[in-house]
Amino acid sequence: MDNTITYREAVREAIRKAMREDERVFLIGEDVGNYGGSYAVSRGLLDEFGRERIIDTPLSESAFTGAGIGAAMNGMRPIVEIMTVNFSLLALDQIINNAASMLHMSGGQFNVPLVIRMATGVGNQLGAQHSHSLEGWLSYIVGVKVLTPATVQDAYDMIGLALSDPDPVLVFENSLLYNSKGSLDTKSTPIPIGKALVHRPGKDITILTYGINLFKALEAAETLAKDGIDAEVIDLRSLRPLDDETIMKSVAKTHRVVIVDDGWKSGSISAEIMARINEQAFYELDAPMARVCTLEVPLPYAKHLEDAAIVQVDKIVDTTKKVMVQS
Repeated sequence: MDNTITYREAVREAIRKAMREDERVFLIGEDVGNYGGSYAVSRGLLDEFGRERIIDTPLSESAFTGAGIGAAMNGMRPIVEIMTVNFSLLALDQIINNAASMLHMSGGQFNVPLVIRMATGVGNQLGAQHSHSLEGWLSYIVGVKVLTPATVQDAYDMIGLALSDPDPVLVFENSLLYNSKGSLDTKSTPIPIGKALVHRPGKDITILTYGINLFKALEAAETLAKDGIDAEVIDLRSLRPLDDETIMKSVAKTHRVVIVDDGWKSGSISAEIMARINEQAFYELDAPMARVCTLEVPLPYAKHLEDAAIVQVDKIVDTTKKVMVQS
C-alpha cells in the first residue's frame, strides 16, 4: 500500500488523529476554520469537528496565544497556529512571560501543555515580514521545547509528541516543505523529542542541519561524494533540547564540522552548537568548524536577491571543501 502523502497532509492527519482520540484537543488561530489555514493545513477540519474545536480568531496573536495558555492550564490540549514566525513576535510576551515561565513561577503546580505551530523559512518571495527563520532565536527561551520537522514522518509524529508533552512545545514547519512528499508509517514508534537522526552516515566530515536544509545538505553530500568526500548528514530535529550525544559522537568520528542554519549567523543556533562542540569535543577537531547561514539582511523580495541571501547547495559544497583542505 502506497502511504505517500504531502508534508501538509501529514500535519493535518496528525491533528485529526489527536482530535479524534482526545476531546480536549482543539485548534485556534487566524483563518484555521473557514479558510482552512493560511497554508491549507486545517482544510476540512472545521466540517469534521465544528466551531467549538476549530476556532477562528481575529488578528490578535497575543490574545489567542494567551487563550491557549489559559486553556492548557485548565486541562485542555490546545494547538495554537501562528501564520508565520514573524507574527510570533506579537505573542512573545505570552510565550516567554507566561507559557515558558508558569511552571517555575507556580512552584511546579501548573504545567502548560500547549503546542504552538508556525510556518518558518523563506516564503517564496514574501518579503522581509513573512520570510524569516527565528526558530534558533526562540530556542533561547528556557521552559519551551523547539521542534523542526523536516520529513513527512516527523511532521506527523512531532504533533503527537508535542501534544503529549506536559510543557509548551513550539513546532516550526518550513513553508516550502508543505508540498513535499514522503512515505508515512502511522504504526511506527516516533523518535523522541530531543533526539537527532543520522540521515547519511559518513566518515570525513559532519554536516549538522535541520528543516528544509536537510535536503540541501543531502544533495550537497552526494555532490561531495563525487570528489571523494564522505559527509555524514545529521538532522538535528530538535533545537531545544539539542542532542549533544549524537553531535559529539559524530564529531569524534569525522573530526570536521559544517553547520547549516536557516537563521542569521550572529547569535544563531549554529553559534550555540559551535560553542558546545568547543566545550565538549574540541580536541576531536582536525580543522576549524564552519557554518552556512542566511546572509545578515532582511530577506529581500526580489527572487535573485532572495536566492543570494539564503542557504544554497553550492554554498554547502564550497564551505565543506574549504574545511576539508584546512585539515
